[in-house]
Parts: sequence; structure tokens; C-alpha cells
Amino acid sequence: MKAIRAKVASRALTAGDRLPSIRSFATLMGVSPSTVVEAYDRLAAEGLIRARRGSGFYVSATALPPLALTEDQPQRNHAVDPFWVSRQSLDAGSSVLKPGCGWLPAEWMPTDALRRAMRSLARAEDAVLTDYGSTRGSLVLRRILMARFAEDGIEVSADQLLLTASGTQAIDLICRFLLRPGDTVLVDDPCYFNFRALLRAHQVKIVSAPYTLSGPDIACFEAVLAAERPRLYVTNSALHNPTGATLSAQTAHRLLNVAAAHDLMIVEDDIFADFEPEPSPRLAALDGLNRVIRIGSFSKTLSGSARCGYIAARPDWIEDLVNLQVATSFGGPSPVASGLIAAVLAGGGYRKHMEELRRRLARARRETAQKLQRIGIESWLMPRGGFNLWCRLPEGSDSAAVARSALAENVVLAPGNVFSASQSAAAFMRFNVAQCGDPKLMAILQRAMKR
Repeated sequence: MKAIRAKVASRALTAGDRLPSIRSFATLMGVSPSTVVEAYDRLAAEGLIRARRGSGFYVSATALPPLALTEDQPQRNHAVDPFWVSRQSLDAGSSVLKPGCGWLPAEWMPTDALRRAMRSLARAEDAVLTDYGSTRGSLVLRRILMARFAEDGIEVSADQLLLTASGTQAIDLICRFLLRPGDTVLVDDPCYFNFRALLRAHQVKIVSAPYTLSGPDIACFEAVLAAERPRLYVTNSALHNPTGATLSAQTAHRLLNVAAAHDLMIVEDDIFADFEPEPSPRLAALDGLNRVIRIGSFSKTLSGSARCGYIAARPDWIEDLVNLQVATSFGGPSPVASGLIAAVLAGGGYRKHMEELRRRLARARRETAQKLQRIGIESWLMPRGGFNLWCRLPEGSDSAAVARSALAENVVLAPGNVFSASQSAAAFMRFNVAQCGDPKLMAILQRAMKR
């Protein structure tokens, strides 16, 4: 394939030119004819060449000279808003440092277990590899989730659980189901920046309440409910993103009482639950999935590539959400993705992976906090688990300006105000400790804060 591309790029082959026969090209390249057949078929699928029955393969008239592709680099001309960090992180090439991204490096993930599961799936019946997903998703994975929920004190039946294509799609479906443009939604301040981005896409009004070391400031929370009458509250309970804080039992009880008094629905994103050394209070467990909807996924602990999320809620809501998922996605998540995740979770290796990951992250949190402290960046708190550190920059620093400066040196950061609906976190920044190991990072941060 490379040889053909090179010839087209150099104009040695132009539109309409006939390619060498399969046998002669195989002899020329010293490969088997089947290898050439596969290469020609791939080039034909890309539109670079086309086949003429009984005549051979020809360079397509619409073929474009192949570009010498380089990995995408972050685009610097976008506003520093909730989309900014996502776009920089997702588009960053392998040479870019990503202490602002929201996932673990590949070498921290259970890739051996994923490969074993993939080999097992390759031997599954053909339908697993070709068919659409069922409307509620894999029964095997749902049963695994039901057992895991029971460990957290959340009793769910099969009709209370829906698998989705991702955790983000889970929130999107709930927003489509419960919200209309112009409705009001309450978030924490700060909160996960993609909550804000997704809510903006749904054209709702976003209001916020300050988040403290033990959860939302309940006095402010209740005042916002009384003044704004939001329809929905979206939050993380376990290892809050970005702060790493843990919801206390007292705050959880007060929050649910206030929510009931104001008829507020709650989406509890539990994506970081497995990073906790021991479980903390869960709104879904205390509420019994009455006005709380629990969502989550495995993109942080297993794979951001094989994505699958879930929604646990009242049975009547799940029925409507199933229909909504059929309307928007025609079925549940990919059977390949859900089968892969189920296979890894069912094996004993997942618990061992998480135990090792928690130990490794505890060490990384301490070491990263110490390195940041030496250059004047202070942790807001030391979280019980997870990979996020919410930090205050030195006096006079603006985190958005620091992030732009660091981007010029191929470092993607997560400035505070992308997490803040009130835009009150300019002095803060979130760091992913698993992505902070490069020895160049601290020097780059120091230079960025001085510019």
C-alpha cells in the first residue's frame, strides 16, 4: 500500500493508469499474491484505486495525492471554555503532554486483560460481531452491574437498568427525557466541564452552588432552588470532579431533604466509584432510585475506546429512556464493547487491577502534589482516591493564560474556569496526576506562570 501511495503522490502513477497485475506486483515486492489482493482491496475501499472487471486495477480519477499526515496538534485559536480542554486533549498527538486530560495513560490500563477478552470475542457467534445491540444492552453485563450495585447498598431489578453507548450518552438521554430548552439545571461550582458543555447543547439555563470539602454548600444550594427552581441537579458523589472531594453522610441527607422539598431530580454520575479505597455515601443508595438517577461507565478504569455506559433509574423512566435510545441510536451499545467489558469484569483480574491502580495513584498524588508545591502551586485538598488534584496557582496567576502559554510548549492544561459556571475559579487548575510524570512538565509550568 505504501508503494502505491508513494507512486501516486510522486505522480509516477496518475488518474487512469493501470496498476501492475496482482501476480507481477507480488513478485516485484517479494510478498504473497494474497497480500497484494488485500492491499488493492483496501486502496479500492478508500477510493484511491478502482477495479475493472476482467481488466485489473486503475488509479481513480478522483484520487487525491496522499498527504504526509502528521498527528493532529491542538488548535490554539478557540476560546478557553468547556469545549477547549476536551478538544485540546482529544486532538493532541503523542508528543503532547496532557496533565489536563481526564483519563489514564494507556500503560496504566489493563491492556492484557482487554486483549484476552478480544480474543475470546473473536470466537463468539457471528451475531456478536455483526448485529445491532439489544434495546437494553447485554444481559450478562447488566447482571454484573446489578451485583456490583448491591455491594453499594443499591438494590436494582433488571427493568431498572439500561446500558448506553457511553456515560456521556447516558446524560444526553436523560437531558432529552427530562429537559426542554429554557429549563434550569443546577450544577456544582466547580463541576466536570463536559456537564456544562452538554447542558449548553441542550439550550438550558445553568445555575450553580459552591462545592465544599464535604459536598455542595447546602445553604447556598437551597437558596438557588428557591430562587431558580431548577428541574435537575447533575453531580459526582464519589471523588467529585474536579475537586476530588467526598460527599459526607450529613450533607447527603440534607441534600436529599432539600431536593424532595423542591421537587428536584438528581443525576449522580458515579464514574469514579471504583477509585475509592472504601465506599462513601451515595445519593442513589439513600434515595432508593426514587428521584436520583445513577449513571456511570468504565472509560476511566478499563478503556475509553471500548465505551459503554449505564443508567439506573425508576422502571417507568427506563421504559421511556429505552424508546428514546432506540429513536436516537437504534438500539443499545455495541455488543462488542459491552461483551469486552463484561468479560474483563467477570474475571478476577479487574479487582486486582483496581487495587494496584489505587496504590499507584496514591503514590502519584503525593509525588505530584509535592512537585507542584515546590513551584508555588497548592492542592486544595488531598483526595482519598482518583487521579485529579484541584490546585490553586500562585497569587496573580490566571489559569487560562497559563494554559495558553503551556500549549505553545505542547502541554494541555485544564484551567479552573472551564469547570466554573460562575467563572470564579481563574486561580485554580485541575491536574491529572497520572499524566504528570514527564520531567519537563514542572519547568514548563514555571515558564507559563511567568509569561
